[in-house]
Amino acid sequence: MIDERDPDEFTDEDWNQARRELLGEPASPPPEESEEAAKLEEEWEVTPDDRGHRVPRPGVDENEESVGEHLVTDGVEEASHDQMLEARREELEEEGGII
Repeated sequence: MIDERDPDEFTDEDWNQARRELLGEPASPPPEESEEAAKLEEEWEVTPDDRGHRVPRPGVDENEESVGEHLVTDGVEEASHDQMLEARREELEEEGGII
């Protein structure tokens, strides 16, 4: 039931886990408590003021418009165009013209 399965559909692993729990066998240690991790003598020094730096991408000019900037510019232009069309349609409708 804990593993969100029908209790009548148990597996061999369920039996093995129940046996380990009843006999009090220790569970396998989590990966961060392995012997290899326990021998770790050096950790990375991370300081809050170390923000890293930007590495230039090869083949990309810093002054060139990026894909994101291009998409935003196109979107703004398209929205402006749509607003102008809608405004013109409203003017024609007020004048009794054809839409």
